[in-house]
Amino acid sequence: MSRSVLVTGGNRGIGLAIARVFVDAGDKVAITYRSGEPPAELVGSGVLAVRCDITDSEQVEQAYKEIEEKHGTVEVLVANAGITRDQLLMRMSEEDFTAVLDTNLTGTFRVVKRANRGMLRAKKGRVVLISSVVGLLGSAGQANYAASKAGLVGFARSLARELGSRNITFNVVSPGFVDTDMTRALTDDQRSGIVAQVPLGRYGRVEEIAATVRFLTSDEASYITGAVIPVDGGLGMGH
Repeated sequence: MSRSVLVTGGNRGIGLAIARVFVDAGDKVAITYRSGEPPAELVGSGVLAVRCDITDSEQVEQAYKEIEEKHGTVEVLVANAGITRDQLLMRMSEEDFTAVLDTNLTGTFRVVKRANRGMLRAKKGRVVLISSVVGLLGSAGQANYAASKAGLVGFARSLARELGSRNITFNVVSPGFVDTDMTRALTDDQRSGIVAQVPLGRYGRVEEIAATVRFLTSDEASYITGAVIPVDGGLGMGH
């Protein structure tokens, strides 16, 4: 049966690939986006695109009301929206640190808490949080980003214990270096240096992240909760 699916930050990169895989599966898909415009082909495929800044609780509430009115209660939530403000610690402002935490970690709290209302009533739900290999390995110049992404692991595992009896699963996908617009902007030397660290010797594809998310929300994964699934070419193994 077609489910009501919400992907935050679903207008580009990994989020867009995740939205597409659910569309292809016949689900009713909504995305949130903060800036720019969603791709025309996504909207043309029936995806509901809602502008929403997840740092604003009222915008989150209004987004859910619109989605519920048009697609019904959200049954699958993929919390993907995130930002970076990279800087070495001695140059990182408090605003740079808190802005990243407020979007990546507290923003996830906001969208998960709001989705949980309907999932509790339905006594079922699937939640996937998109973290990063950086949250496990650490990365110089990304203390704020790494802290926010590491925080998602503790958040998901706590909720897996709290809500497992209600048939709501919480899992984390931890992508490595993925071929997106952001990484394509790097120089050839920078890209080569990154690939040299990856045992599989290449960048990941957004479709590989999306396929993992899709599996974790499927019936076949109904006994998986509190897991952290790395999709990183082996970069973060052992963490």
